[in-house]
Amino acid sequence: MPDREFSRDDVSSAVGARRELGEDLEPEVIDAFLERVERGIDARVDARLASKQVKGTAHQDGSVLTLAIVSLGAGIPITAIAGEFADLLGILVVWMGIVALNVAYGRRPR
Repeated sequence: MPDREFSRDDVSSAVGARRELGEDLEPEVIDAFLERVERGIDARVDARLASKQVKGTAHQDGSVLTLAIVSLGAGIPITAIAGEFADLLGILVVWMGIVALNVAYGRRPR
């Protein structure tokens, strides 16, 4: 029953069971009730953690988009410079570096 909230009736039932069964079984009744409460808490914590993991997979701060825009903006003049001094090989090296930087940033641990 981890999906539902515990009500006053649940607590009253546990207290009533404790009274009916007597002091000899009181620890077992209390332990069973506390175990139900703990399972409910664990389920709620697991649900919250799962929802945060789903939200955390997207880049909400926009840093990947910013890096891509800056890379394109910086890549244009760097391409011109590399083309002037090293021709096609220079342009390929520059763009492979830009792509490697973007891929490494996109795969970094969050």
